[in-house]
Amino acid sequence: MKYSIGIDIGGTKVAAGIVNEYGNLIQQVKVSSDPTNKETMFAKVVQCVEQLLDHSSIPKHEIYGIGAGVPGKVDRERGIAVYQNNLPWDNFPFMERLQKAIGIDKIAIDNDVYMAAFAEWKKAEMANQELLVYITISTGISCSIIQDGEFIRGAGFAGELGLIPVYSKLNSEALQRLENAASGPAMQLQARKIYADDQVITKDIFANYLTGDEEAQQLIEEMVFVLTQGVYTVSSLLDPNKIVFGGSVVTHNPWLLELIKVKLQTYLLAEQIHILENMEISKLNNHQGIIGAGLRACVLS
Repeated sequence: MKYSIGIDIGGTKVAAGIVNEYGNLIQQVKVSSDPTNKETMFAKVVQCVEQLLDHSSIPKHEIYGIGAGVPGKVDRERGIAVYQNNLPWDNFPFMERLQKAIGIDKIAIDNDVYMAAFAEWKKAEMANQELLVYITISTGISCSIIQDGEFIRGAGFAGELGLIPVYSKLNSEALQRLENAASGPAMQLQARKIYADDQVITKDIFANYLTGDEEAQQLIEEMVFVLTQGVYTVSSLLDPNKIVFGGSVVTHNPWLLELIKVKLQTYLLAEQIHILENMEISKLNNHQGIIGAGLRACVLS
């Protein structure tokens, strides 16, 4: 049996886990991120991996490699974290630093959403010619595309769904980037304005919505409106066979997907309607980032 470590790195937390070659998550550890500067953030990654190894039932010498998902643009060949909008790494030599810190040579680095998408693609067991899109809705919004078992990367920055312009009724500027209109932090900012309360957090919006609160109804309707524009863009450009949704916002509030489907149906042509039966929420319990990174490490040569 081959084992690896998968690391999922974000602006609020770092999660690491032991993953076997079949994609089973054996155990995991989480620590809070510290994006004060590049060194404090990297120290959190090392801390997370060391804690995992300290409590692991799999000895270090049986760990085949490490896979790490990093937000933003990544140079996979040189192992460099090139650019992120929520972390302080700028052309940071992540792979080299981690090799020295942990003492494991085989390391795969990629964009965090791509790592998660790889786990979803493995889980879906799709035919090679079929196209899968994985969309994450959380602190940010992004997507990854896999066809014929390969990522569609473009020049290296493909999948930044959160950057596309959408029409927004609640913002002062009619056109907003999707991420600035419907991500978790964006929803929180809008809620604090509407409620005139700086203590409101994102999860309060969804709880209030389910009680019929009028302000929350307005916020969720707007969120669904702008998210559907993003999903329809994906559908029209790629005509995917399947779309899987992940990220804390949608996995903690799965009823959102049904609202998106209802709205999306009003946009779709007959030739596009198939996607409604092939949109689903991830079944990997928000572990897809760790699992995908670990699986990528298992196939390193």
